[in-house]
Amino acid sequence: MRNKVTKAIFPVAGMGTRFLPATKSVPKEIMTLVDRPLVQYAIDEARAAGIKEFIFITSRGKGALEDYFDVAPQLEQELRKKGKTELLEILKSTNMDSGEIAYMRQHKPLGLGHAVWCARRLISNEPFAVILPDDVIAAEKPCLAQMVEAFEETQSNIVAAMEVPDDMASSYGILDVKEDMGSIVSTKGMIEKPAPGEAPSNLAVIGRYILTPTVLQKLNKKKPGAGGEIQLTDAIDDAREDGEEVYGFRFRGQRFDCGSKAGFLQATVAFALARDDLREDLENYLHDVIHSRQAAQ
Repeated sequence: MRNKVTKAIFPVAGMGTRFLPATKSVPKEIMTLVDRPLVQYAIDEARAAGIKEFIFITSRGKGALEDYFDVAPQLEQELRKKGKTELLEILKSTNMDSGEIAYMRQHKPLGLGHAVWCARRLISNEPFAVILPDDVIAAEKPCLAQMVEAFEETQSNIVAAMEVPDDMASSYGILDVKEDMGSIVSTKGMIEKPAPGEAPSNLAVIGRYILTPTVLQKLNKKKPGAGGEIQLTDAIDDAREDGEEVYGFRFRGQRFDCGSKAGFLQATVAFALARDDLREDLENYLHDVIHSRQAAQ
């Protein structure tokens, strides 16, 4: 019997210091790309992949994130009274049914591996997905849905992967490739943030994973890795050393690093240009800005 992936973990405990002062009072995950919070893109992607249970690893100060997924009766009543049915449907699409979503606290910032470990009792003995909302992926078929299809064939650990420039490899977990089969690559190792010049490939792991329960067992060791943190890539590699396969998956789509200001701005422009109701005005504005700068030079 083939296992299905129906649970996803969303690590959202970070303080978002790169976006201060905005994140002083607003969780980074509900900052908006155009008119939707970062986390809504992640939720929509998970739903499209068949995820039914959503587990958020949060921290102190994330109350607004929890409120975002709750019902807003007064606002719904006002929209209904004014006949704004389209906005009402948009609002309802952000609600999460009772029992569909859970929140776990990560009390200390001990790394991504530790954040995933916090959800261990809710995962039990089944495969699960991990989605980092900072990584927003524009794709015709959502990235996680692509990975679920691959998992149905492999029934093994799968990490989303993309090529990065050599000088950026030290910022990522990097795959040591055993066999390159196109969209899927088998691996013989993973290295978290390798020193410059020591990366075994240019295939970097980005924020989408489908993992087996063995990875959670490895995280029980709470073994510090790069930066003194408990690294998820280390636990995945430990599972591989115990005989489990680990595959890298080259997804079809464009990834935006919305954990950085530049990436967030790039994503905002890209998603706005993809909107029929915004494209023309934004294109005209960008054209005028570029023309003005060229003239000034």
